[in-house]
Amino acid sequence: MNNVFFFLAAEGGEELPMEGGNNLLLPKGYDIFWSLVAFVIILLVFWKFVLPNFQELLREREDRIEGGMKRAEAQQAEAKAALEKYNAQLADARAEAAEIREQARERGKQIEAEARAQAEEEAQRIIAAGEKQLAASRAQVVGDLRNDIGQNSINLAEKLLGGELSDSSKQSQTIDNFLSELDNVAPAGK
Repeated sequence: MNNVFFFLAAEGGEELPMEGGNNLLLPKGYDIFWSLVAFVIILLVFWKFVLPNFQELLREREDRIEGGMKRAEAQQAEAKAALEKYNAQLADARAEAAEIREQARERGKQIEAEARAQAEEEAQRIIAAGEKQLAASRAQVVGDLRNDIGQNSINLAEKLLGGELSDSSKQSQTIDNFLSELDNVAPAGK
């Protein structure tokens, strides 16, 4: 095949592409120029359109990450504050419960003291009523006994004197004398 290129080149009088002694490390000037032009155009397009969008995207991600971290820190601070508030409320509730228990104990003691005082008052009232009733009963019994004793003394006096005491003033005087003697005898017997 190489022979075909040489043959065609010899006929046309043209030089073959590789005949001029190309340097593999250094391309031709026009290749470098057009490569630089394409590179600059691509660089400008990237610089103008792609790079700002890419930087914006990076900034948004960075903001989201930093915002997420800040939100997480804020939420953590809120949770910590809520925990402290909860603990403070719990301590207040415990203190209030202790105070309520203490008030209930004091109220219970007060109710117990009031009940005792009422019971003592009731007992004193019952005792006083009993004493009044006893005094009234005693007075009635003493009155009944006086009447019975008076009648018995009249009967006894009639038997002793042999007659009836007809005069009511004499009867009354005899009964009174007998009772006064009886009253004098009773305290000495006690």
